[in-house]
Amino acid sequence: MTEIIDISRLLSEDVAVFPGDTQFSRKWVMSIDDGCSCNTSTFTLSAHTGAHTDAPSHFVKGAPTLDQVPLDKYLGRCRVIHGKHADAIKLDDLEGLDLAAEERLLFRTPNAPGDDEWDDAFAYVSKEVAERAAGDGLTLIGIDTPSVDPMTSKTLDAHRALFGGGVAILESIDLSGVDEGVYRLIALPLRIAGADSSPVRAVLLKES
Repeated sequence: MTEIIDISRLLSEDVAVFPGDTQFSRKWVMSIDDGCSCNTSTFTLSAHTGAHTDAPSHFVKGAPTLDQVPLDKYLGRCRVIHGKHADAIKLDDLEGLDLAAEERLLFRTPNAPGDDEWDDAFAYVSKEVAERAAGDGLTLIGIDTPSVDPMTSKTLDAHRALFGGGVAILESIDLSGVDEGVYRLIALPLRIAGADSSPVRAVLLKES
């Protein structure tokens, strides 16, 4: 039997977004309560709302947009790792792993924010881990905080190192309550022309 674990964020008007980014909002265009035949709504949101994936064009001019990134990066075997440090994912979090045998790594950090919480000091992926992941040929790196780089970073070292190795980036997933171990990941982005990012409905599949 396959267990489905939803690791997406709940999108609502209360969902936390990067300071200065567009807050999620919803407008009802038609409503059954108003005598219409159906309910129809319009969403306004940042491409980086909730669980999302960054395209290389998000941080490198002229790099591929999300509709140009192969979907197979977001489907397949992954390993969930519980990070040891409150500030960042560091090399010792990878101890005992044969990265050559891994495809995708998802990091659960000690103090990840909830859906409606923001913390300027969120944990990120250290440059050394990003370089190691890129050098060892990983397919995807994911983290349960808003970014693989610190909030104040202007150079986006982890983003660039991962892009240099062809590693896809998954951010702001919800790994609360998810045990360490091997799963199957499904986290497909929307097919939006020229997109720098897209929200995803991310789930883990676990065979029981």
